[in-house]
Amino acid sequence: MAPKFLRELIPRREKRAASGSVVVAFKDLSWVQWVQFWSGWLAWTCDAIDFFAVSLTVNLLAKQFNQSTTSITTAITLTLLFRPAGAIIFGILSDRFGRKWPLVFNLLLCCVFELATGFVNTFPQFLGVRAIFGIAMGGIWGLSSASALENLPVELRGIGSGVLQEGYAVGYLLAAVINLTLVAQHGWRVLFWTASGISFFAAVIRMVVPESAFFLRAKEQERERGTNTSQKTKTFIKETKAMLKRHWLLCIYAVLLMTGFNFLSHGSQDLYPTFLEDSKSFSTHDATVATIIGNCGAVAGGAIAGTVSQYIGRRLTIVIFILLVGAFIPLWVLPTSFSALSAGAFCIQVGVQGAWGVIPIQLAEMSPPAFRATFPGVAYQIGNMISAASAQIEATGAANLKTTVIKNGVPTQEPNYATVQAIFIGVVSAFVVIITIIGPENHGSHFENHKTAFEEGGGRDDAVADSASQTSFREGNSEKNSA
Repeated sequence: MAPKFLRELIPRREKRAASGSVVVAFKDLSWVQWVQFWSGWLAWTCDAIDFFAVSLTVNLLAKQFNQSTTSITTAITLTLLFRPAGAIIFGILSDRFGRKWPLVFNLLLCCVFELATGFVNTFPQFLGVRAIFGIAMGGIWGLSSASALENLPVELRGIGSGVLQEGYAVGYLLAAVINLTLVAQHGWRVLFWTASGISFFAAVIRMVVPESAFFLRAKEQERERGTNTSQKTKTFIKETKAMLKRHWLLCIYAVLLMTGFNFLSHGSQDLYPTFLEDSKSFSTHDATVATIIGNCGAVAGGAIAGTVSQYIGRRLTIVIFILLVGAFIPLWVLPTSFSALSAGAFCIQVGVQGAWGVIPIQLAEMSPPAFRATFPGVAYQIGNMISAASAQIEATGAANLKTTVIKNGVPTQEPNYATVQAIFIGVVSAFVVIITIIGPENHGSHFENHKTAFEEGGGRDDAVADSASQTSFREGNSEKNSA
């Protein structure tokens, strides 16, 4: 028999999706549900393209601005530090006014700041634009997650979560491909200009995609009651205070969870291309190809883990994939050949991004239902802020822990990224396993059946309604739609 703590990680049988129901749910998806999901996925992909544009061009930026690697990583830190502000601003706008237009405006801001990044001429200008850009970038994840998942049936939210989150890995892949082709010929600026165009395209797509049915229904009900905008805003403020008073401990837990996950993600990705170039003497081309291979593992891991979590539960899936991370750390940093290091990058990202693939739905299900754009987005971005110095920690640690590397037949002293990254990821992985095990899980939550943040009682709604009220709610909506 499995240990008690392991049994508690597995959701009750009645909450697990049957394979037949998943197939039926796929067949029943409307075109609106499909495009709402993929528009959210595309927005999150755009976020990743721009963020990793800096990681992939660290050495080029260092030469452009005559700065050290550690100084260039300051831009990454500043972007992460300002992201919680964006999560709060755009999360509140989304929970108050709907998913569509706040996300459109958010994407257009990203487009503008990406374009501006490609035109800076001094290092202070670069840091300033990247800091402000962090505000725009901070709103994307929470809005994308809410838009994509709340319109899917419960049976598909596991796999939907995995596919959605790996828009992050796909964004990294696209940035790497652009870096491998256009940047090699035209310089680093073209990467940001291309990212700007993709963000503009995503904004246009979201403009033509309908608003979330969840919000349309809530707004129609409020209109029938005769509630005006001023009353809804006052209610929203009141319910926000009620939510914070009721769920403050959950807020702290979510921030701790996302801090661990963001340390894990940034610690395994942000300086990996630099590690391959400086510590393993890879060319920029080979380092980029290895990064692409690693992110193929990320895409596979996210989709697999999201699907698996629908059957064995969110927390247990996260724990299993984090243990895979620990198992593959040696293969990730110790080899010297391209093939072995690429295999290590693939395997480590299967684990890292596999665990991450469960996070969108895990946070959505544990969130106060009326605030599932603000709550996950702010928790995610505060975790990002706390982990903002990941790249600088690794760069500084490696610079102070030298290793001998043979370059062109000559022994040279280089930063020891391998040892620093291995220790860093090992410690963070242990933390994530512990914090995941002790946390809550509301597997199979029908959060779409709850009140919105501008309705009376929204802030006091628990994350999972009782089955009787859910059934009554759905039956009432079915009768209304039939009428």
